[in-house]
Amino acid sequence: MADGVIKEPINFCDQKQKTHTYPLVQVHNNSISYTSRSLAATQHRNQCNDYQRYNGLGSSKSKLGLGVNAQTGRLQWCPGLTCCKILIVLPVIMLPITLVLVLLMRMDGMLLALQLRQQKKFQQKLNQEPIFLDDYDGLVDGDTLQDMLDEELLISSERERLEELERIRRCISFKFGLSETIDVEDRDIMRDARTSFLPRDTTAIPRECLENLSNSDQFYTPEFFDIDEFLQSYAHKRLRRDRTAQSDDTESVTEVTNDSSLHEEDVPYIESMSSLQSFWNEQGTKESIREAQARTMLKYMDIEIDPCQDFYKYACGNWERHHPIPKDKAGFDTFEMLRENLDVVLKELLEQRPHDEPRAHLKKITHIGGNNYEPDDDIEADIVKSVNSDLNDELKKQKVRRHIVRKREILSRILLRYRRHNLRVATETTGTRRKRVETPIDSKASTSPQAGQVKTISHTIPHHKHHGLVKSGGHHKVYSNEKKNDAQAKARNLYQSCTNSKLLEKRGIQPLIELIHSLGGWPVLDSNWNSQQFDWLNLTAQLRRYNNDILIVQWVGPDIKNSDENIIQFDQTNLGLPTREYYLQNVNAKYLHAYQRFTCDVMHKLGAPKVVALKAAADLIDFETRLASITAPAEKRLNVTKLYKRMTLSELRGVVPEIDWMRYLNILQDRNVNEQEQIVIYAIDYMKDLVSLLRDTESTTIANYLMWRFIRHRINNVDDRFDDTKQTFYHALFGREESPSRWKVCISQVNTNMGMALGSMFVRRYFDENSKKDTLKMTHELQQAFREILKTTDWLDGNTKYLAELKVNAMSLKIGYPDFILNPDDLNEKYAGIEIDADKYFENTINVLLHTTKTEQSKLNEPVNKTTWQTAPAIVNAYYSRNKNQIMFPAGILQPPFYHRHFPRSLNFGGIGVVIGHELTHGFDDKGRLFDRNGSIHKWWSDSAIRGFDERARCIIAQYGNYTVGEVGIALNGESTQGENIADNGGIRQAFHAYKNWLDANPDAVGDERLPGLNMTGPQLFFLNFGQVWCGAMRPEAVRNKLNTAIHSPGRFRVIGTVSNSEDFSREFSCHVGSPMNPIHKCSVW
Repeated sequence: MADGVIKEPINFCDQKQKTHTYPLVQVHNNSISYTSRSLAATQHRNQCNDYQRYNGLGSSKSKLGLGVNAQTGRLQWCPGLTCCKILIVLPVIMLPITLVLVLLMRMDGMLLALQLRQQKKFQQKLNQEPIFLDDYDGLVDGDTLQDMLDEELLISSERERLEELERIRRCISFKFGLSETIDVEDRDIMRDARTSFLPRDTTAIPRECLENLSNSDQFYTPEFFDIDEFLQSYAHKRLRRDRTAQSDDTESVTEVTNDSSLHEEDVPYIESMSSLQSFWNEQGTKESIREAQARTMLKYMDIEIDPCQDFYKYACGNWERHHPIPKDKAGFDTFEMLRENLDVVLKELLEQRPHDEPRAHLKKITHIGGNNYEPDDDIEADIVKSVNSDLNDELKKQKVRRHIVRKREILSRILLRYRRHNLRVATETTGTRRKRVETPIDSKASTSPQAGQVKTISHTIPHHKHHGLVKSGGHHKVYSNEKKNDAQAKARNLYQSCTNSKLLEKRGIQPLIELIHSLGGWPVLDSNWNSQQFDWLNLTAQLRRYNNDILIVQWVGPDIKNSDENIIQFDQTNLGLPTREYYLQNVNAKYLHAYQRFTCDVMHKLGAPKVVALKAAADLIDFETRLASITAPAEKRLNVTKLYKRMTLSELRGVVPEIDWMRYLNILQDRNVNEQEQIVIYAIDYMKDLVSLLRDTESTTIANYLMWRFIRHRINNVDDRFDDTKQTFYHALFGREESPSRWKVCISQVNTNMGMALGSMFVRRYFDENSKKDTLKMTHELQQAFREILKTTDWLDGNTKYLAELKVNAMSLKIGYPDFILNPDDLNEKYAGIEIDADKYFENTINVLLHTTKTEQSKLNEPVNKTTWQTAPAIVNAYYSRNKNQIMFPAGILQPPFYHRHFPRSLNFGGIGVVIGHELTHGFDDKGRLFDRNGSIHKWWSDSAIRGFDERARCIIAQYGNYTVGEVGIALNGESTQGENIADNGGIRQAFHAYKNWLDANPDAVGDERLPGLNMTGPQLFFLNFGQVWCGAMRPEAVRNKLNTAIHSPGRFRVIGTVSNSEDFSREFSCHVGSPMNPIHKCSVW
C-alpha cells in the first residue's frame, strides 16, 4: 500500500445500529493513522468481536473486515465467526502434516548423510583395493610410469562407475529402508577340517537394482550376500574391465578364451573375500579388527548351550546356519573356507601381469622407456623422486596406497605429457600407431570362435618387458615375449592352459589317445591288441615314470633308520577307491557299483563299444577286489619297524624272484642299477601274493586295469566331456552335488605341481614378515612349555626325559616360506626341466609328472637335504616330518582365525599356538616317538617309558573309540586316529601353558586380552578360538568316507575329546566334576 488518502467512506458494521461514516483516513508508510477528528462513538458504537456479523472494507459477509475496538476505540481488523472456526481447525489439520513433512525431511537428511558416509567408506575401500597397486607395480617393475597413465585416463570412467554404484546403493536403500542397512564394520594336522575371517551379515540385492548393468557385469544373481561386498566386487570388476579396454600395451598377443571368471556358484565365497583381502592387504585398525572378530565368534556360537555340557555346540552351534555346505563341496568348515579364500587371492596373482622387484634404473626418472623426459618444475621432480625412494626403501602396500592418493594428481599430469611425448616419438620414428579393437563378449549369445576376442593391429610403438596375463571379461592375453625359463611365467601359462576351455574343446581327447598308443594301447579300445606282446612289468615301470604307483609303490627317500641316506623303497599298492574295505565289505557295495559305472562310462566315451566296456569294467573290478584282498589292513601296518626290511636288490630277487626288480628300476630311472644297490621294502608278503594274482589273471584284464588307473586321472587334463561322469561318481562317493568351477581345479593343479613358483608370487605380494617373527617366537615359547611339562611327567625316567628334551631342541622350524623362492635364479632353476606351453594343458601336465619323477629318482645316492621344504607356501595346513624332525608352518595358515597381529594373545595362542603344539607333539606320538632327534628310528626309550606311554595311549584309544557319529551311526576308530588325538591333547595343553607363562610375564596386558561384546576372559577366549577352528559340517557320504579312511577324528570330537581331558578348561569355565566336559576320569599322554 503506497502513501495516500483513502477517499472512500469506511463502513463500520453493526448488526442493528446505523453506520457512521468517516470521510478521511490517511495512510503513511504502509500504516493507518487517523485524522484529528475523534470517533464520537456512542453507546451503540460498533464493537469488534468474533460473534458479530459485519461488513468491512473489502470484506464480504461473515469474513474478515475492519471494525472499532469497543474498549480502545481503535480501528482494527475483526474476524468473523467462520474465520474463527477456520483459525481453530486449520492448525489442527496442519500440525500433523507439518510434523510428517519435518520427519520426512529429517529422514531424507539422514539418508543423504548415510549415503555420503557409505560413499566415503566405499571410496576408501576402493582406494585400498589391490587393483590400484598395479600402477605402482608397473613403476617398480621397469614398465616405468607408463602403466600409471591408465589411472588418469580412467578418472572419468571411475567417476561414472562411482555414480552408478551410488545409484545402486540408493536403489538398495530405497528398497530396504534405513532399518535394513547393512552394518559394515596329511599326512599331518588339520587336513580334514577347514572360515572366513570376518564373514558379514547378508541380505538380498533386489533384481531391479541390477537390471541396468551390462552383460559382462551381471555375474551376480540376487542371492543372499553382502551388499557392500557386492558393490566393492562390482567396482573391482568394472575397474578391471575398464583397464583392459583402455590399456595401450605394446606386446604381440595370442588370444585365448578361458573359464577362469567368477560365476554365479562363486557367490558364497565372495562373501568372505572382502575379509580376506582386508587381512592380506593389512587393512583395519586394531579396534575394528577386534570388534569384527568378536562379531564373527559370537555369530557362530550358540550361547543357549552350557559349555560344560557340549563345548562344540556352544562354540559352533550356529555355524551351519551361516555356512551351508556349497554344492561343489562334500563338506565345509573353517579350513575349507580359508582355502577357498586363498584360492581367490592366488587366482588374482595368476591372472595379473607378472612384476619384478624395484629396479635401479628408477633412480633416473628422466630417462624413461628410451626417451628423455624432463619434469616441468622442482615440484614434479620431487614427487617422482619421492615415489621412487619410498618404493625402493620399503615395499609396503600401505605406503604405496598413500602415494597413490597423495600424488596421483601431479603424477597424472606428468604421465599425460609423457604419453603424448612417447606417442609423438613413436609416430615420428615408425609412422604407425597401434590400434586396439575389442568386440562385445557374450558367450551365451554367440558361438563364433572370434566372439569376445581382443585384436591388435600394427603395434610398433616401443614397448616394455614382462607383461603377462590380464583378465578381460573371461579372456586372457598371453604375451609371447615372457622369459622362457621364468618360473612364475610357467605357472601362469600352466594356469592359462588349464582354464582355456575353448582350446581344450578344440583339441578334445586327441592328446590322450596319442599317449595311450605310445604306451602300447588299451585293449578295451583296440580289438587288435596283442596279448602275447604284453609285458606287465614294463608297463608298470612306464606308468611309474608319470608319477603313477600301480601294483607296486616305489620311491626314493630317506631311510627311516638312517635319515641321512636316500634309498630306493617299495611298498604295497594303492587302490582306486579310498580303502580296501570299499571292496571287501557288503555295506559298501553301492560305492563299488558306482565305481564300476564310472569305469564303464569313461571307456565308452573314449570309444569302446558299450558291450565291450561293460565286460571290461566288470573284469577290472573283480581283479581290483582280489588285489585289495591281498593288501594288509591299516591296523596291521601301525608298527613300521616290524614292516621294515632292508636288503640288496640281489637279495630281494631271491625273496621274490618272479619280479625282475633290476629291469623295473632300469626302465624307471633310465640307467643301469647295480644289483648290490640297497633297498627297503615294507610289504614282502604282498609282493609274493601279487605274483600269484597276476599269474591267475588274463593279460587283457591286467592291461585294462593298469591303463585304467592311469587314464582315470588323465581325463582331468582334456575337455569337459567327462565332467558329468565324474560328478555322478563323486556324488555317490562323497555326496558332492556339483562339480567345482574349472578355475578352482586349475588353481589346485598349479599349486600342487608348481607350488613354489605360485608361492613366490603370494609371498612377495601378501606375506607379512612380522607374522613369521611372531610365529617363530611363539614356537620357542611352546618348546619351553613342553620342556616344563616334560619335567613334571612322572612316568618317564630321567634318561628318556633328557633325550626327549634334546629332540625338542633339535627340531627344525620352517615358517612361512623357503628363502630360495625370493631368488629368481634359484626359483627358475627348480623348474628349469619343465616345458610349459600356454596352449597345451595335457602336455604340460605330462611334462610336470615326468619332471617330478625324474627329480625324485635323481636323489638316489645323494645325501638327504634336511633344509628343504616339503610343502608349498600358499597352503592352509601345517606339517611335521618325522625323518627330518622338522615342523613346517606355510604362509597360508598364518591368517585368522589362527593368527592376526592385532588379535589378543589369547586368540593367537588358541589358534596357531595349538597348531604349533600339535605338530610338536607329533614328534612324541605313537609313531613319532620311534624317531630320534636326527630323524632315525632306533630304540631310545627305556622299557618302563614305553610301558607308560602305551598305557596312556590305550586310554586315548578307548575314549575316542566310544564316540559315535550320530548322522551315520558309525563309531570312530580310536586305533587309527590315536596319533592325531594324542597330538591334539598335547598341543592344547602346551599352548595354554605357554599362554599362562606369557600372562605371568605381562601382568599389565590382562585387560587387553578381552574382545568387545564378548563377556569372556582371556583364557576362556583361548578355548573358544580353539573350538571354532574346528567348526564345520559334512555330508553323510563324506562322513562315512572320512571314518573309513582318515587318521583325524571329525572336528566335533577333536573339540570335545580334547577339552574334556583338560583340567585348565574345566577350571576356566567352572565345570563341575562329572559334567560331560569335566569327567572324573581323564586321559593324558603329554
